[in-house]
Amino acid sequence: MTYDTPSMSAQDPVIHNPWARLRRFTDARIGLGRAGVSIPTQQLLDFQLAHAQAQDAVHKPLNIATLLATLPQSDSLSGPPLQLTSTAKDRAQYLQRPDLGRHLDTSSASQLHKHSADDAYDIAIAIVDGLSALAIETNAGPFLNALLPVLGQDKPPWHIAPLCIVEQGRVAIGDDIAQGLHARCVLVLIGERPGLSSPDSMGIYLTWHPGANTTDAGRNCISNVRPAGLDYTQACQRTHYLLTQARIQRLSGVALKDRSTDANLPHDPNQDAIAPDE
Repeated sequence: MTYDTPSMSAQDPVIHNPWARLRRFTDARIGLGRAGVSIPTQQLLDFQLAHAQAQDAVHKPLNIATLLATLPQSDSLSGPPLQLTSTAKDRAQYLQRPDLGRHLDTSSASQLHKHSADDAYDIAIAIVDGLSALAIETNAGPFLNALLPVLGQDKPPWHIAPLCIVEQGRVAIGDDIAQGLHARCVLVLIGERPGLSSPDSMGIYLTWHPGANTTDAGRNCISNVRPAGLDYTQACQRTHYLLTQARIQRLSGVALKDRSTDANLPHDPNQDAIAPDE
């Protein structure tokens, strides 16, 4: 086995790394080469740009008008989207006090009670800015446009609550939303903590029968939903599988295994009988 050796020409002070050819397969910073004892200037500038983009994503406020323009207009939804806020009064407090982002403020909680159903919703969908509003503005609409038609084909049909748009929210705020709307489960779409190659990554969290004592062990997570990561089609398939199994088994989290990529699974995720809720 032979290996290429790094080389440097008289005109180019950069010593190129032979592994650089692998960078076309990944966003990871590999094979950067070096200039003396440092990384090359171009690679340094690229890193600083990525770091700045990650910081901007954390502090950028959610543009609700932009988000609303991308959301689906579906007959399966029980009304127009609701705009809610957490108990964090602004972005600075939200970043300093994670606990305040886990609960709705008083006016938002009251708004939910006005839209709760006498017959419990099957699912509430919360669209939460999280740590990257950019991720939500970019990915929430296309993902829901893929998911809702799939849910509309299920038997029995899903009774879906109005979409909830939440500013300054964390994952656990979905528990308040499900309780306020009387929903059996909640699907939280949230902007994930930005990485140096992914300032626009969206996470999806599913919780069955959430409550005040629900912990992260009771949630299923699908991460890195974006065109450059887990694309919308794959994310939709995994979400649909987990939702179907959660409704059948009446559970979520560590007790519900994601076998959506198992080649031995039957093609029809609705083949099992769905027992009525208590």
